[in-house]
Amino acid sequence: MASTEQSGVKNSTEVTREGIIEKDGVLIVSGEEYIYRVCSALASPTRIKILSELLKREADIGEIAEMINQSKANASTQVRRLEEIGLVRSEYKPGVRGVRKVVKTTVKEIRIILEPS
Repeated sequence: MASTEQSGVKNSTEVTREGIIEKDGVLIVSGEEYIYRVCSALASPTRIKILSELLKREADIGEIAEMINQSKANASTQVRRLEEIGLVRSEYKPGVRGVRKVVKTTVKEIRIILEPS
């Protein structure tokens, strides 16, 4: 966690990786490589649908597979792409048989900064 101070107000900022910052539900993306990664991940209608559903509630991989009408393996692959850029987070919770991967998103907005560095 990094802290910045503007106009006497302290803001909490979580830096997920260079070029991608998450702050208060907003993913801020800058730099050509990072903009490409985020836009590439968002180019899939399946991943957009997953994000839309996860804004409503968290879900495990099986539930996500049902939402998108695809296999658990494909749902897991799609979720992994979203995890790589910080749009979703996963945690493992006890399930009926073993553990289950539960996915949620805290990002409600994505801002792309096109200014040259």
